[in-house]
Amino acid sequence: SFRTARSEEDQDSLWDAWGSWSECSRTCGGGASYSLRRCLSSKICEGRNIRYRTCSNMDCPPEAGDFRAQQCSAHNDVKYQGQFYEWLPVSNDPDNPCSLKCQARGTALIVELAPKVLDGTRCYTESLDMCISGLCQIVGCDHQLGSAVKEDNCGICNGDGSTCRLVRGQYKSQLSANKLDDTVVAIPYGSRQVRFVLKGLDHLYLETKTLQGVKSENSLSSTGFFLVENSSIDFQKFPDKEILRISGPLTADFTIKIRYAGGADSSVQFIFYQPIIHRWRETDFFPCSASCGGGYQLTSAECFDLRSNRVVADQYCHYYPENVKPKPKLQECNLDPCPASDGYKQIMPYDLYHPLPRWESTPWTACSSSCGGGIQSRSISCVEEDIQGHISPVEEWKCMYTPKMPVVQPCNIFDCPKWLAQEWSPCTVTCGQGLRYRVVLCIDHRGMHTGGCSPKTKPHIKEECVVSTPCYKPKEKLPMEAKLPWYKQAQELEEGTAVSEEPSFIPEAWSTCSVTCGVGSQVRLVKCQVLLSFSQSVADLPIDECEGPKPVSQRVCYSGPCSGEATEYTPEETELLYGSLQELDELYDWEYEGFTECSESCGGGVQEAVVTCLNKQTRETADKTLCVTSRRPPHLLKACSLDPCPPR
Repeated sequence: SFRTARSEEDQDSLWDAWGSWSECSRTCGGGASYSLRRCLSSKICEGRNIRYRTCSNMDCPPEAGDFRAQQCSAHNDVKYQGQFYEWLPVSNDPDNPCSLKCQARGTALIVELAPKVLDGTRCYTESLDMCISGLCQIVGCDHQLGSAVKEDNCGICNGDGSTCRLVRGQYKSQLSANKLDDTVVAIPYGSRQVRFVLKGLDHLYLETKTLQGVKSENSLSSTGFFLVENSSIDFQKFPDKEILRISGPLTADFTIKIRYAGGADSSVQFIFYQPIIHRWRETDFFPCSASCGGGYQLTSAECFDLRSNRVVADQYCHYYPENVKPKPKLQECNLDPCPASDGYKQIMPYDLYHPLPRWESTPWTACSSSCGGGIQSRSISCVEEDIQGHISPVEEWKCMYTPKMPVVQPCNIFDCPKWLAQEWSPCTVTCGQGLRYRVVLCIDHRGMHTGGCSPKTKPHIKEECVVSTPCYKPKEKLPMEAKLPWYKQAQELEEGTAVSEEPSFIPEAWSTCSVTCGVGSQVRLVKCQVLLSFSQSVADLPIDECEGPKPVSQRVCYSGPCSGEATEYTPEETELLYGSLQELDELYDWEYEGFTECSESCGGGVQEAVVTCLNKQTRETADKTLCVTSRRPPHLLKACSLDPCPPR
């Protein structure tokens, strides 16, 4: 190993010292500088006599233009094959990226105007690699030759990608006669690698807003490269497709919009990397909790806006899931003994004799909603307990070494009571038009019959029905097949009232009818009750403790005709069958249409009134059984043809 090291020294001793560095090949945008050395031996010196380094790595101003394009345009005043051309750069040549190839504007003519470009020219447009002496040299994001360090997707050299987030999505246009355009997505300042692809006949355009609030719009009317707010935009327009690329970083807030062209719907796919502009920043240690004798101090974390360079509310940092708030650090401080003491105080770790400050909470408040999901809150404070056990509130930062307990939480997340409609009853008639009924119950999340449903959303319990069997003759009585109406049953079930925390009348079930046929009576017990929330038990109260009208405790009932009786109902029975329902009277009524022809042409005859059952809302004729609950039409007769008959 000694001989090897000596050999290397001998080789270096054959070279003169390296010379000074040359001027940079460029003033901005990344150039190259070189240094030379001479061989001092008459023999061949091993190694190279020139070395390179990068220089002028600051970005060029936007108006400076592309370095390769400048070299092509330098040949504009030189004739090529007897003719002047305006030369444009041809970039990203995979075979020889360091030769100067240019294309004549407006033609397909591509010519190599120089075997190699100037030192510092980028090999490829999307790379930091540069051409030096006609060869492409690798350049890392640290601007060092031969370095393999690269930028992450966020533009951070040798970063881990944690300072930005990938945004990917798709937009589909929705044609509307009232809308000419729509917003696809907003892209914030600092975003990178923006790519949009529109498929369809619609058109992309963009709006920008600088940090100073200056707004502008670019219509992107044709294919080409555009400079918008110092951001280079590559836009390609095809008959049925548009492509928009921005390498970034954006120097303003961009809003990509779509202008409708009519016809078929369009779709837009987009992807970009959005910077996380709000990040946690650890603070310095807070002041010590004691001036002497041993105390503690903590660090904290504050949310910092990278754009405005100022501290903002913590909620901005919580928006990004990638942001993890650093835990506070705790250390002891001011360990010197206090002058008033005996000159010595042992500093012990915080233990049961001197516990650390801690979070304390108040009880949870009542839930904001009784069902369907609500919230309840509590207060959290930082407290400290001294050696004597006295607890006192202190600054919150002293408790930041542990997570703060939540101050709100969801509650009563079960579903609210809902209306449940049962099956419809049979139609009340055996022919023509009638009514049918159903039971509608208020059911809670456990499937129990309860109260609390909104009356506004209750399904109707009655509707018209039509039996396809035609009625061949009018009937003045209810059909024999008609059952006791379900509407009465629906009313009974509906009357069920759940016990609440407010005193209320709670009726029990009706007793059975006092008779097995004909008209009888039913009774029930009505109590004043209240729900005791702490024990979830029901207590009976005096009747005068409940407000509002007390439900009836007795009613008539009908158990059908007794054996041997005619099936035609009396007006009282008819009234009972339909539960004194005024709804039928309000919907149907008798209407007189005139009189029949006179029974005689002379000598005195009679005319009979013609009545029909009519639906008051639709003014359509209905079955006479629906008008039974109304007053029966009087049998009206009047005399007619009173003139004497001529003698025969």
